Amino acid sequence: MKSIIAGALVAAMLAGSAAAQDRRAAAGQDHRAAAGQDYRARLPQDEVIYFALPDRFDNGDPANDRGGLTGDRLTTGYDPTAKGFYHGGDLKGLLRRLGYIKALGATAIWVGPIFRNKPVQGPKGQESAGYHGYWITDFAHVDPHFGTDADFAALVSAAHAAGMKVYMDIIVNHTADVIRYRECGDCAYRSRADYPYQRRGGVDGKAINPGFAGDGVQTAANFAKLTDPTYAYTPYVPKGEERAKSPAWLNDVTLYHNRGNTTFRNENSTMGDFVGLDDLMTENPRVVAGMIDIFGGWIDRFGVDGFRIDTARHVNPEFWQAFVPAMQARAAAKGIPNFHIFGEVAADQLDPGPLAAHTRVDKLPAVLDFAFRRAVLDTVAGTRGTDAFETLIAGDALYEGGAAAAERLPTFVSNHDNGRFAYFVRTAFPKADDGEVLRRTMLANAMLLSLRGVPTIYAGDEQGFTGDGGDQDAREDLFASRVASYNDNRLLGTDTTTAIAHFAQDNPLFRQIATLARVRVAHPALTRGRTILRAREETPGLLAVSRIDPATGREVLLAFNTSTAPLDRLVEVSGAATVTTLAGEGCAAQTAAPGSLRVRLPALGYAVCAIGDAR
Repeated sequence: MKSIIAGALVAAMLAGSAAAQDRRAAAGQDHRAAAGQDYRARLPQDEVIYFALPDRFDNGDPANDRGGLTGDRLTTGYDPTAKGFYHGGDLKGLLRRLGYIKALGATAIWVGPIFRNKPVQGPKGQESAGYHGYWITDFAHVDPHFGTDADFAALVSAAHAAGMKVYMDIIVNHTADVIRYRECGDCAYRSRADYPYQRRGGVDGKAINPGFAGDGVQTAANFAKLTDPTYAYTPYVPKGEERAKSPAWLNDVTLYHNRGNTTFRNENSTMGDFVGLDDLMTENPRVVAGMIDIFGGWIDRFGVDGFRIDTARHVNPEFWQAFVPAMQARAAAKGIPNFHIFGEVAADQLDPGPLAAHTRVDKLPAVLDFAFRRAVLDTVAGTRGTDAFETLIAGDALYEGGAAAAERLPTFVSNHDNGRFAYFVRTAFPKADDGEVLRRTMLANAMLLSLRGVPTIYAGDEQGFTGDGGDQDAREDLFASRVASYNDNRLLGTDTTTAIAHFAQDNPLFRQIATLARVRVAHPALTRGRTILRAREETPGLLAVSRIDPATGREVLLAFNTSTAPLDRLVEVSGAATVTTLAGEGCAAQTAAPGSLRVRLPALGYAVCAIGDAR
């Protein structure tokens, strides 16, 4: 009952200001209408992204639940009671819920991988299914568990008709686990120094691959000399799987590193098998050309608007330096001028340096902003001072293109790998009641939807999903779930459980996100604006940031209180003006003096305020 009471209190607060906030958002109608005339014209930073794994979103066609396969779950991959198997969600489910996603305020949909996967893999007794989409065998077609290529075309067409973009989740680093090694099952990585390409099984082994100059010479002529893959292990393809992958070139064992499992560090970070998955030799020009052809084909056939790139940090820079401009050129030829490419560079730290390096060295246009997530976790799901954001904002200069480039970074607080924000709040504050957990989660949402970057909402966060951790434990179904470990979770803003479908729009989290999303897209200062850090503290308390409209100079002040006590502060702003509160509460109606505004924020509260003209 506590969650219902807390939800009712927040809902009442939102309802009380909803009409006024809608009027304020309407003040930015000209900007929104101009952007909506042609969704292609919107810049990446103009979007609000909604990320969904198709299998866990909605089941639009039960006939495809088993992917056209017959047998038990170890054959079909389908078991809606097990968190590691297919549950039945599909592209038709996404299609029929486009109105729901649009009502949330999302302008772009990031669809989890939809390529045909190996249905089940893993050691005996530890099997799981490819419901997540990252164990690809056929890179050219939709997995039958999700539907057909025609279903995807229908989804993209309908999204575009609604003014929404569609981003695909793609993988170039690896394929499904098909290749085996004669020497072992779970094989340790063997380095190039200990197992050079020109010797079989180590430096004392038989000479092989004469004339091969190493993977640093990335020419077709050099790689034509790499014909024997037995330098580290003896790789082979099990009988019956010789043509398991498509396109056909992916079945060539010499196009993989074949050096054993990565430890995610040093040399093997880009050359080792990703937990047994077959690691492509992305240094080879044949692989580069093949991947350009594959993913360029998805742009050509379906007119998608961007790519989220899985495991981008585990691919050599030269690959991205060729792949990215090829995709941009392919998109431009298709009439897609603002194709958004962002890589997953998993770096769970506040220092953005490791992220930024991939924009400078690899030339990735953007990366998922793990540093932003860490800043919010440390301050709102933790007790660190708000000066954490000083580190974050100062680090924007490190990205290729500087602070302007940081505006294109997709930001997030929850995802399918690392877990849901509410889970971390409950872990950090085990004595907090549901009301406090809800307020902290809403504070995180306010940061996500107003600070620089491209806010990315993970499906289920808007329904109060909390999860039990990362990976499978954070991949709950939005349609009625049969997974016991999901259905025993205590959700936020509701007394329901995941045992029923969650597509209503009355959860206070849904309503808050929808309000903030409308405010965001209505005000260029919040989508494209320059960031000025106004106030931060070494303990939980005030964070104040101004966003400045690059075209008009209009200022929107963002004020957040990460402490559990109310605060009353003066915050620097530009000039003297009347003030309009766009979301939240706490800004005075007028500057106290030229250059100074009083903010009074409730505990764990926030305010989004236009200084002067609110348009």
